Amino acid sequence: MTRYRKKTECLLLAGGVAAVASSACSSASKEETRSPNVIIILADDLGFGDLGCYGAKNVSTPNVDRLCREGVQLSNAYAVASVSTPSRYSLLTGEYAWRRNDTGVAVGDAGMIIRPEQYSMADLFKNAGYATGAFGKWHLGLGDKGGEQDWNAPLPMGLGDIGFDQSYIMAATGDRVPCVFIENGRVADWDPSAPIEVSYRQPFEGEPLGKDHPELLYNLQSSVGHNQAIVNGIGRIGYMRGGGKALWKDENIADSLTTHALAFIRQNKDRPFFMYLATNDVHVPRFPHERFRGKSGMGLRGDAIVEFDWTVGEVMRQLRELGLEENTLLIVTSDNGPVLDDGYQDQARELLNGHDPSGQLRGNKYTVYEAGARVPALVRWPARVAPGTVSGALVSHVDLFASFAGLLEARLPRGAAPDSQRALEAWLGEDPVGRDYVIAQANNRALSVRTARWKYIEPSNGPLSYSWAPGIELGFLSQPQLFDLLSDPAERHNVATHHPDTAARLHAILSMERSRD
Repeated sequence: MTRYRKKTECLLLAGGVAAVASSACSSASKEETRSPNVIIILADDLGFGDLGCYGAKNVSTPNVDRLCREGVQLSNAYAVASVSTPSRYSLLTGEYAWRRNDTGVAVGDAGMIIRPEQYSMADLFKNAGYATGAFGKWHLGLGDKGGEQDWNAPLPMGLGDIGFDQSYIMAATGDRVPCVFIENGRVADWDPSAPIEVSYRQPFEGEPLGKDHPELLYNLQSSVGHNQAIVNGIGRIGYMRGGGKALWKDENIADSLTTHALAFIRQNKDRPFFMYLATNDVHVPRFPHERFRGKSGMGLRGDAIVEFDWTVGEVMRQLRELGLEENTLLIVTSDNGPVLDDGYQDQARELLNGHDPSGQLRGNKYTVYEAGARVPALVRWPARVAPGTVSGALVSHVDLFASFAGLLEARLPRGAAPDSQRALEAWLGEDPVGRDYVIAQANNRALSVRTARWKYIEPSNGPLSYSWAPGIELGFLSQPQLFDLLSDPAERHNVATHHPDTAARLHAILSMERSRD
């Protein structure tokens, strides 16, 4: 390991020229004693097969691929859910989202889902002396109660109440109002001449809607839904009035988020920091900056992947320039699996040209199948991680909380992170096995459990497909499903009736987990 190699070199120098040794040892000692910086870069709807190192076609991701070569590539990493809000909730709290009934996909004016009385991942780092920052897509609610926020004043409850020193976020998603950034609990660049009103119940009189005025959708046409408020020539979910100079331009979102994230790194270069950078790419509406257009050959979705790779590269460059690369634990992953047509006419499906966002796995975002929650996951920490490591260890986002607590030698309050296990060695490529099993949640709250060999999906009710995401096989069936992933990684053959004992054993695991509520 590089970190320990430097320590050895220092000891050898000490037996030689004392003056030279003193300077070198002092530098090594500081690096040895300072806690590592920790950065999570969380992509949005990025599939298992969407990056070069995971076999992507027609799109180049050189920065991510470099990170892959310099660290650990995990092939069996799982988000906790196949949709955004529950996935992010579990990552930041160490609790399975299905233990609560208010963790479904949040509207743009939802109240805070992670409550101030909960012990969050940001609290963990802040109490260990870290600077803490959150940038990008939030989608976990703001304010005390949904639908009651005053967007023209400081929010009485925000990320500062759950451990983040600094934040520059999107309240929900790019396709939902309000379409403004929230900086440290208030609307960034708030325009007093255009006070903001938001509703998810009824439109505002005099405000044109996408469904009535498609001619105003000059940047992206809607396909299914996404045709209510119009912001920047793009239809949204929900109704909004005002905003003025505070309204974002979709083509500049990646630049805005990355700029604030890099500033946070620079401001805290002399102390340990934790940064949660949740990018907007590749969620709809996909409208990357002009300089990324045409770079993938797959239209806007492919170009948004290129834009995401740029963001990763900018963070890596900033760390390198500040001399922070060596002792920064950097994780790049995704909140859930991919989706193509998700409400806008961006030709994501038509322009694939052989690219497979799911990486030959079955399913997509929303689904119970593997591609819904099995996500790319890369880890780089030069001070400890051996470069070029490929690991099949079974890991889950829910374990990052307890793993960081172990790294920091921190004691968690009673009841905190109840479902999180200490699995740092698995994330760092040192433990080739990882968890005994992982649990994942589909959009209809159906659960699956996966071991090294088997995948069991519990019976559930739900539609065969969603109108807003045509072509997606959801897999919500009334009978149990069991797949042998060693012989059938694409989940094509349900063998539940052939292996009833295995199906019963895995079902019992889910029953046991539920009984812990």
